[in-house]
Amino acid sequence: MRVGLIINPIAGMGGKVALKGTDGVVEEAIKRGARPIAADVARLFLHELSNYAEGKDVEFLTGPDGLGEEVLAEFDFPYEVIRHRDVRYREVLGVRIPDTDSDDTKELVKRMLGRVELIVFAGGDGTARDVFSVAGREVPILGVPTGVKMFSGVFAASPEDAARLVVEFLNGNAKLVERDVMDLDENAFRHDEVRPKHYGKALTPYAELLLQGAKEPTKTDEAEDVDAIIAALAEELEDGIYFLGAGSTVKKLKDLLGINGTLLGVDIVEIKNGEARLIVKDAAEKDLLRFAGENARIVVTVIGGLGFLFGRGNQQFSAEVLRRIPKENIIVVATPSKLRNGFVRVYTGDREVDDKLRGYIRVRVSPWMERMVKVL
Repeated sequence: MRVGLIINPIAGMGGKVALKGTDGVVEEAIKRGARPIAADVARLFLHELSNYAEGKDVEFLTGPDGLGEEVLAEFDFPYEVIRHRDVRYREVLGVRIPDTDSDDTKELVKRMLGRVELIVFAGGDGTARDVFSVAGREVPILGVPTGVKMFSGVFAASPEDAARLVVEFLNGNAKLVERDVMDLDENAFRHDEVRPKHYGKALTPYAELLLQGAKEPTKTDEAEDVDAIIAALAEELEDGIYFLGAGSTVKKLKDLLGINGTLLGVDIVEIKNGEARLIVKDAAEKDLLRFAGENARIVVTVIGGLGFLFGRGNQQFSAEVLRRIPKENIIVVATPSKLRNGFVRVYTGDREVDDKLRGYIRVRVSPWMERMVKVL
């Protein structure tokens, strides 16, 4: 089977540094300490694929240099490079990155059409949108999750799951399904405005538990339930340091505590003698690490549709941060509709940390009730 592989080399760089995306802000992300991660995620995908006997039957068609060639050269897969242009590199504060953009992705997809049975891309929602804009329904696409938001439904749950999906597709065990391609206005997103846009339905390989869902808003008929859960939780919070996560559910807690917190970022709050004080607004990974050793607690919700606690839209909660937070210090709040699959997901890219979080976790589902939910 011939598979197209495209890597967006800057995807995901804005996550840990609280930029909520990377489009148009690569320099700012690097100034804040960000480093490229897409190639490393693609390596995880290829390493997992190489562990399967079926992986020997995969031949790749890829882009030059950092668009795929450099990573594939480290493995034994046969591959052909589409040299659509000479890719130059630039250096920003000592960080070397390919000087590529969305036009490169689109051109590579265009040249792959009719030559591959599947296009795999390492990126986020913006990359999914670019790939779909050319591929349409002519060839199925599959995302290796590398970006920050990844609200579209074309992403595997993890790089390893993407490899398993390719194997299932090769074996004829993965059916093709229609999945939403969505993207947000990242500039508005950074200012706590959610402006999603639906770009169409792509064909994507599907096998149970390997593909994530698409982002869904909190159901309007559950708004009163959320208010009641948050009101009960606010009364029970003990004095200490709290990392309050992203999303409308946790934002209700921030408002009730009387702090000017973010809707889509992570805020660090101290509660003392029943009074809340905002310490860091829209915190980055480095801010969380400063306070993680002070018996900090995390309050998060489940991302509706995606089913993730950590690994989508809140990469500030990195493996290094979560390594320092006891599992019992993680407070999860969610309405029943967000738990309809019977499980939630975590993916930090660190197997030790992910294993620590897996098993079961308590989820507050009503003012008076918790539910034990399986963590995958």
